[in-house]
Amino acid sequence: MQIHLWRLRFSASGKRAMNPWTHVPFITASDEEEACIVTKALFKGLIRPRLIMPATVVLGAQWGDEGKGKLVDQLASEADWVVRFQGGSNAGHTIVIGERKLAFHHLPSGITYSHCNLVLGDGMVIDPWKLEQELDSWFAFGGERPEGERLFISERAHITLPYHRILDGADKEIGTTGRGIGPTYSDAINRIGIRFVDLPSVLSDDSKITSMVTRMNKQLIAANLEASIDESSLKSDLEWIQSRFGFSVRPTGVMIDHSLKRGEFVLLEGAQGALLDISQGTYPYVTSSVTSRANATHGAGIHPGHVNRCIGVVKAYTTRVGHGPFPAELTDEVGKHLGEVGHEFGTTTGRPRRCGWLDIVPLRHAMRVNGFDEVVLTKLDVLGGIDEIEIVIGYDVEGAQVHEFPSDIGALKTATPITMKLPGFSPLSLDEWLKLSREARATGQGYSVLPPEAQVYIDTIEKLLGIPVTSVGVGPDREASIEKS
Repeated sequence: MQIHLWRLRFSASGKRAMNPWTHVPFITASDEEEACIVTKALFKGLIRPRLIMPATVVLGAQWGDEGKGKLVDQLASEADWVVRFQGGSNAGHTIVIGERKLAFHHLPSGITYSHCNLVLGDGMVIDPWKLEQELDSWFAFGGERPEGERLFISERAHITLPYHRILDGADKEIGTTGRGIGPTYSDAINRIGIRFVDLPSVLSDDSKITSMVTRMNKQLIAANLEASIDESSLKSDLEWIQSRFGFSVRPTGVMIDHSLKRGEFVLLEGAQGALLDISQGTYPYVTSSVTSRANATHGAGIHPGHVNRCIGVVKAYTTRVGHGPFPAELTDEVGKHLGEVGHEFGTTTGRPRRCGWLDIVPLRHAMRVNGFDEVVLTKLDVLGGIDEIEIVIGYDVEGAQVHEFPSDIGALKTATPITMKLPGFSPLSLDEWLKLSREARATGQGYSVLPPEAQVYIDTIEKLLGIPVTSVGVGPDREASIEKS
């Protein structure tokens, strides 16, 4: 009898590896031997009886900009696939390698590892022109041309056209990125959008293009916009998209499913954050997609049973871009410190981010919705130099103490934060933080290399959230992280 097993992997230091499960090639055994092998291994917790490799989901737990890109970049060193499952060019993540910085919007963070396959998944809305710019930037950086070789676009992904960007620019109240995301998702919901798989049939039927142009221009007029779309330009755009990216279009859900069955490590990379989710966020000041764990597998084209690990990325303080309620916001010198030291400017918009204390109330909401197994805390270094650090643990809403995140936007707008205070710690230079990170890795000391006050801060967060903080970021460099010992 042939047996397929999964066993735990450990790093050289004896710690659980980033990708903890590895496939054990089948062994041949009698029924009695099989029962003995499996029973002993299950009892010791060294194997799991699955026929497929579990996937890992990385999600932002706040309003985006938490540092997901850096974590995925670190995990991708061991990954076979990194998959984006929602959003589009409104997402922004930055990877720092030494003195060089890479900013991406569509491309998954695993782009820097040549062994890693990349997927723009079913649930995405893709702007081909913005994607072209990113690929050109990657090539100028010294990278290869990954299209069709290790970068694959889902047949089911929808296309963002110039029309969508024009229409999105009319929405000033919500403070969108103006990238056409909302109108593209709206067309998808109304069943009038164009997916990559639809391009050949649309291009072969001029009546479809005529119908699309008529509808687009009606909507532009209804939005009081002077712009208009003509048939020749739309057809030319669609022809360019097909010629430029058609060879990269694949049934990516099937590909990911097969890779999991082969025992390959798949990372599902979320964009934006839990509090921008269309259903679970601070509606209407949200994005147009589902940013939660529930959509990770759906937007990738696989079933939810594939996932066994979900990591919530949490910035050591809170930021948000654009409009919307923000109870923990600071407009004083501390808020200025967070913005300046943290270089808080949107990757996509360039707008200054609003800054405030770490807010446990929405984090608990994000945990309930997403079921995080662990937290990765980022930008702890930015808090250095603040004498007293506060954590928001509840709200006062019209005289009533509230500890659950309100759905009512009016309540959030009037909420006054209730905080607990902790001692601050001295500032360190980025080089000093990086040195501490390397020391922690070399010696296995973990958080004990950090200032005692920083250790108290981490311990407090763990107690308030009830799950472990397994890693702490202390600088932008990909090496500037300290893992829990």
